Amino acid sequence: MNMDFNLFMNDVVRQARQEIVTAGYKELATPEQVDEALQQEGTTLVMVNSVCGCAGGIARPAAMHSLHYDKRPDQLVTVFAGQDKEATEKARSYFTGYPPSSPSFALLKDGKLVTMIERHEIEGHGPMEVVQKLQDAFEQYCEEV
Repeated sequence: MNMDFNLFMNDVVRQARQEIVTAGYKELATPEQVDEALQQEGTTLVMVNSVCGCAGGIARPAAMHSLHYDKRPDQLVTVFAGQDKEATEKARSYFTGYPPSSPSFALLKDGKLVTMIERHEIEGHGPMEVVQKLQDAFEQYCEEV
């Protein structure tokens, strides 16, 4: 039974990763990739992905649909909490003043955190509410594409 559960979880993780990559987010799997991406000039949206039931099922669609907007981040990246632990820990080191939260979104400008959408702002909310929070942040900090 344990082997079946592991195979099931591997499939869930693979699907969760694929959804975000297909939406246009670049997966960061190492601390070095995180540093390289998050120190870029311009705006970067970091999606901290998670297999965490309800919240993950809200965050991933929101991450995709929020991009249908006039203003968007220059760069879209993702780390996977519980899977790519070192990369996630490195990304969280940029989210000063916020406890670890997954799933979550962080918007950085020129390598500095400007806003964060934490799990408690995702869980229990509809995907469109989270899309609106993301697009409000895009409106404030991002350029038109």
